[in-house]
Amino acid sequence: MSRQLNQQRQEPRSRPLQPQLRTASVAAAPRVTQDNSARTFHPGIVHLALAMGGFAIGIAEFATMSLLPFFAHDLGVSEPAAGHAISAYALGVVVGAPVIAVLSARLTRRTLLIALMGFFALMNGLSGLAPDYHTLLALRFLAGLPHGAYFGIAMLVAAALVPTDKRTAAVGRVLLGLTIATTVGVPLANGVGQAIGWRWAFAIVAGLALLTATLVAIFAPRDVVNSKASPLRELSALGRKHVWLTLAIGAVGFGGLFSVYTYLASTMLAVTHTSPAMVPVALCVFGIGLTAGNIIVPRFADRALMATAGGLLLWSAATLALYPLAAANIWTLCADVFLIGLGGALATVLQTRLMDVAGEAQSLAASLNHSAFNTANALGPWLGGMAVAAGYGWTSTGLVGAGLALSGFVVWAIAAALAAREGV
Repeated sequence: MSRQLNQQRQEPRSRPLQPQLRTASVAAAPRVTQDNSARTFHPGIVHLALAMGGFAIGIAEFATMSLLPFFAHDLGVSEPAAGHAISAYALGVVVGAPVIAVLSARLTRRTLLIALMGFFALMNGLSGLAPDYHTLLALRFLAGLPHGAYFGIAMLVAAALVPTDKRTAAVGRVLLGLTIATTVGVPLANGVGQAIGWRWAFAIVAGLALLTATLVAIFAPRDVVNSKASPLRELSALGRKHVWLTLAIGAVGFGGLFSVYTYLASTMLAVTHTSPAMVPVALCVFGIGLTAGNIIVPRFADRALMATAGGLLLWSAATLALYPLAAANIWTLCADVFLIGLGGALATVLQTRLMDVAGEAQSLAASLNHSAFNTANALGPWLGGMAVAAGYGWTSTGLVGAGLALSGFVVWAIAAALAAREGV
């Protein structure tokens, strides 16, 4: 009896790890181990906290696009020129994601997530105070720096909390924050921007980012850095051709969605001839499509990952090609915008693919995925703006988008053939 009592006194009082953690994807979290002395929460609660960051980022990224006609007028620049603010943010993501991922190799993921959201809040708050166009450009670039690194690290944390065959769904839950932002947050921010000024949209983002930092501090697992973690180990991802091919698929193929979305408000006002009040409605429909895609598509992706990616690219090409025909009527426009939004699940699928091919360089590869998609975010609006400026009309952005989606499919075909041959 005394022996049993002594054993009971010696047992740790902390809660054990969730069963899911023991079967979680090893590839998803190679440099971080769970601290058993920390309080643990159900994975769904952690996913919700991480998704709040996606919600803030989604409003920051997409609301800026939807408010483009308004801040262009306020700052005294043309709408194609104002589109450069979108590209500046995307460039910040492209630059910031790999640099932060490499330099933060010796930081715990929880600490890094909190710091990234704090910086994101600051830069968006300052964007709302920008006195002129060039200052806004600089601040949008700085605001984009934490974007890719946050999503990359958040998705690794989310995937590490669930079994391997549930990774795509876990990644999708984090991205649901972004997609719900396009459904609810962006139309709300657009409405606020139209009612009391576009600058208040950035104030909303800053507040949400601070809320995210708080939630992550409370709910995210307390982790410790793997002793083998280093910037050089993260850089090893750059030597893997399947990493580069996966990134290229997103960088090119996803550009079509951004080509249309960036100029959707302008198209609705100039071609569809709707009132400004209908713009938030169309944005909400797009967000519903994105959200539906991220709920439905992961179920297929966890069974046939690469095939799902290829199917999404063809889907995007078809729906984008329909855009010029649909734009004349508000009902057909909204229907097509919903279908275009479904193709946004490509981001979730490619994120999981990178977990499979990145080896020990998970953080850099995961962050680079968002560099790739924001390369698309820069490429799509730039090419779409060129088509509009050349006199082809606002609906030409749909044909530009279809071309980008088909180009991404060509890259996918090369990647799929190599993967089949090498068994990767």
